[in-house]
Amino acid sequence: MDLSDLLATPVALPSLPRTVALLSTELSASEPLLSRLVPLFASDPVLTARLLMLANAPLYQMTGRIGGIAEALMLLAPQRLQALVQAAQQGGAARSVPGVDLQAFWRYSQQTARLARSLASLVRYNPSHAYAVGLIHGLGEWVIHLQAPDSAATLNLRLGPLDPRRAGLEQKMWGFAYSEVSAGLARRWQLPAHLIAALQHMQAPLAREACEPLAGLLHLAAWRVRARHAALGAPALAVSFPGEVGEALGLDMDMVLQQDPIDWSVPERDA
Repeated sequence: MDLSDLLATPVALPSLPRTVALLSTELSASEPLLSRLVPLFASDPVLTARLLMLANAPLYQMTGRIGGIAEALMLLAPQRLQALVQAAQQGGAARSVPGVDLQAFWRYSQQTARLARSLASLVRYNPSHAYAVGLIHGLGEWVIHLQAPDSAATLNLRLGPLDPRRAGLEQKMWGFAYSEVSAGLARRWQLPAHLIAALQHMQAPLAREACEPLAGLLHLAAWRVRARHAALGAPALAVSFPGEVGEALGLDMDMVLQQDPIDWSVPERDA
């Protein structure tokens, strides 16, 4: 399977139908409230990706500069947002992705985003950008399943899409992992360079001489959420913790785990 082939043809990705419906209702109000729009967009990876793509379009002369949900919403007029939501309604709000449990993947994406934001605050990195990239980082997995369903199904027989070892197996089998597909999407959408770099290098954030800190934060957040999904116990957590990445960021395993006891069901307001 070739990475460029996967990215050659745009593919419609699904959004949460309930989120699309709630956004449609809010945007039909005479004065939509930012305080309501932010958590709704922040709950859905595809809507966030569409939002950032629109905000970074050449039309607004902010290409490669908008990396957070709230800043994108402040840039765009309600009419533009309505068109974005309508496109989601027509282009995949109720679709499935073969081989992927969308409900589980939506939860995983939200949890990774929230944990990435918490870790970013510890190291004084932009938390809203960490949240956004954490939310969209797994979209490449959906593209793989939609564009190459047979290859994805073969891999799923060995490890599920949310298995902590999944990226390593994809790298071994195909020469790239899902996050590199996500980076290709982000590049097409003209997102900020540091978001693209974070996605491109999140599986091996220390491989380059100049490390993008956001890649390391994303690596740690995805490790923790996938480890929790796999119900790893304390010994397995200790063995699998990416200690070198944590050390580079000044974060040990206890610091990462201490960010985890969060009520994930509570909508976040400052994405």
